[in-house]
Amino acid sequence: MLTLNYIASFFLIVLGLYCIVVKYNLVKTVIGLSIMDYGVNLLIISIGYNGGTAPIFTEGELKAASFFVDPIPQALTLTSIVIGACVTAMSLSLVIKLKEMYGTLDTREIRRLRG
Repeated sequence: MLTLNYIASFFLIVLGLYCIVVKYNLVKTVIGLSIMDYGVNLLIISIGYNGGTAPIFTEGELKAASFFVDPIPQALTLTSIVIGACVTAMSLSLVIKLKEMYGTLDTREIRRLRG
């Protein structure tokens, strides 16, 4: 099951990078950036999982043989999700301003108009 997570995260990262590099539409570029962010988040969570249980326990449940998942990758991923949402919102607002200013979303046209 864990190997499937690594394959899926690698696929999402490569797909997002493909969208960023190859596509000329700015909205598709922002979507590629978001897809790549989701792939990195899945990779961080998959690396942090080691077969344990959630680190939520009461006083009587804690034993010397208890095996918990490391909560640090989960916290980093939660922070990354919030930052990714803010970056996506900021990127889309810049795309809207570029559409208003140049009248197109094609990066080739915007570069040509800048001259």
